[in-house]
Amino acid sequence: MPAIVGSISITSIGNSSVLNVGDVQSMCPVSYAKTYAGAGSFNTGDHINVQNGYSMTYTYDADNNDQNVVANN
Repeated sequence: MPAIVGSISITSIGNSSVLNVGDVQSMCPVSYAKTYAGAGSFNTGDHINVQNGYSMTYTYDADNNDQNVVANN
């Protein structure tokens, strides 16, 4: 079904965002990231008490390819 769009104002678009104005059948943005974090890194809340002893995060990756996004367009 055709869409009639009036005037729009786009203030900003993020780096991995998708903007569509009008008809679309399928949109499939692709993004991937590798995150390294130590003990207690992703804790959220108001009163968190984290007591970690000796903590070490290993970032060595011998194969360099974890999940290949090839034909996902």
